[in-house]
Amino acid sequence: MADLLIVRHGESAWNALGRWQGWADPPLSPRGEAQAETAVHSLRDLGLEAVAASDLQRARRTAEIIAAGLGLGPVHVDDGLRERNVGDFTGLTREEIDARWPGILAEWRTGRVQQAPGGEGPEFIERVLAALGRLADRFTGQRVLVVAHGGLIRTVHRHLGGEPGPPHHLGGLWVHLVDEGWAAGDTWGRPA
Repeated sequence: MADLLIVRHGESAWNALGRWQGWADPPLSPRGEAQAETAVHSLRDLGLEAVAASDLQRARRTAEIIAAGLGLGPVHVDDGLRERNVGDFTGLTREEIDARWPGILAEWRTGRVQQAPGGEGPEFIERVLAALGRLADRFTGQRVLVVAHGGLIRTVHRHLGGEPGPPHHLGGLWVHLVDEGWAAGDTWGRPA
């Protein structure tokens, strides 16, 4: 058994500009740093025992702030928790993407398009599920905070049969490893 609370990192410098990130590695914005500090209070009573994160600095830094605030020791970093590689969308705004590929973002939001031009396709969920499996093995029987990315949370939620909305910064989803495999639990957090 493993219980993982997967949350989205705090606002990054590119989030503030409306730019798609994927594997790009911009830092947290000052607002993102403050969001992570504020989240400590909401997470304090959840019985979390460890913190893991994507290797991208926006997630890793969010996790470090929270782990320090909760007294949970070093953050376990796994590059399998990275955001989806968004290929040619990287660094572009929604308006720029819509201008180059009309209608693609509407299809993306519904899940009918799951790969940006030059980006990561079905291998994304396989990579993420493998990373979650490693966390379950490493932290058997524990409740773990996993700081990752919005696209990862939406994809996991959809894979487990949910119909996800956009995860807000420091909002997310509980997932539970049970005998039958991963199961989605409740969503967590508030709009930020």
